[in-house]
Amino acid sequence: MGKILGIAIQNYGSLKNIKMGKLYSDQSGSELGNMVAIIGPSGNGKSTLADAFGFISDCLSTDVESACDANNRGGYDQLISQGSSDPIHFELYYKENSNSRPITYELTIAKDRYDRPYVKEERLRQRRPGQKNGRPLSFLHLIDGKGFAFEGKDGGQDDEDGSVEGEKINVELADTRKFGIVTLGAMKQYARIELFLDFLKSWYLCYFAPDAARQIQTAAPAQYLNRTGSNLNNVAQYMYRENPTEFKKVLAEIQTKIPNITKIEPVKLKNGQMVLEFWQNGFSEPFFSTRMSDGTLKLFAYYLLLHERNPRQLVFVEEPENGLYHHYLANLAIEMRKSVGSGYSKQLFVTTHSPFFVNALSPEEVWVLEKGQDGFSIARQASSYEFVKELVSEGAAMGDLWYSEYFG
Repeated sequence: MGKILGIAIQNYGSLKNIKMGKLYSDQSGSELGNMVAIIGPSGNGKSTLADAFGFISDCLSTDVESACDANNRGGYDQLISQGSSDPIHFELYYKENSNSRPITYELTIAKDRYDRPYVKEERLRQRRPGQKNGRPLSFLHLIDGKGFAFEGKDGGQDDEDGSVEGEKINVELADTRKFGIVTLGAMKQYARIELFLDFLKSWYLCYFAPDAARQIQTAAPAQYLNRTGSNLNNVAQYMYRENPTEFKKVLAEIQTKIPNITKIEPVKLKNGQMVLEFWQNGFSEPFFSTRMSDGTLKLFAYYLLLHERNPRQLVFVEEPENGLYHHYLANLAIEMRKSVGSGYSKQLFVTTHSPFFVNALSPEEVWVLEKGQDGFSIARQASSYEFVKELVSEGAAMGDLWYSEYFG
């Protein structure tokens, strides 16, 4: 379990200095909720924000240099904010559950003496047990791959007076292009690092492509959708195999959300390949997923994602409205809100241009990205705009206010 209470990003493309939510370095903001929608005109940084999450995720599975080159990023020099001499920096304020102490993760990416991107600095901090205020202790701090980590569930070093509590271990990494949390999080003695790493690894960045979902796959059950949704049929097969009763309930609920669909079933062909059969009103024979519309496949994928048995803890979806009829979007937003609930099991970030989607949300759930006078992005919570909360409390819909330019 776990969720991000706040995030700060510096010098990542158009995100030269943005803050969202509550941070260790800035306690003035309110904590991010389970549903976070990011809106704003094209070119204001929404895709860059999504890519920043993707960049961190890619670094976990490869290394910093490879992540800078992946997904058409163009390398470190193309990633860093134009005109900036400072390195790329992230700060995540994270909490495992309602009773746990928040953890701050700070990450700095720069270029080494060989002009290669590397992890310049990495730090994890947490307050002492039972302490609600005061300075947190660093339980991981690496500079240029050298530093310390603390074993166990408590302890750390006070950064100001140097005092130590718990078991401190000196650390030197062999490869500074890899995250220290990846190396140390694989060892049980670093329990807090392991938990935080598990949280980061659970992130799901959705780049669903209907053409990829139309591919006929071999019958290899998969628990989770991949980034493009090319294993859509295999995920349906997995859900059907592991718990057919629950899967039928899920399908029955999904069917009510997708127009003209009466039944959806996974079918294993004689050659071992897996397809989905969609039964439509007015037809006596089913259609395979290869013949279904982009919108139907996207809706099915989104609802399948929302009904995961063991959900990924953070999901980021870019512009779910693409290819969907606008009347479906409010229901999709409502289902997303219902899916994340109010606890710590799932957090959902969504970028959107659709006022119909935003109509289902509250001012606290919506963030606006705007361009400042210097050309870089500024993040602002919709509830901070004058009159927005009052108008919504009187019955106005968020998307309608946005469309009418009351904010954003």
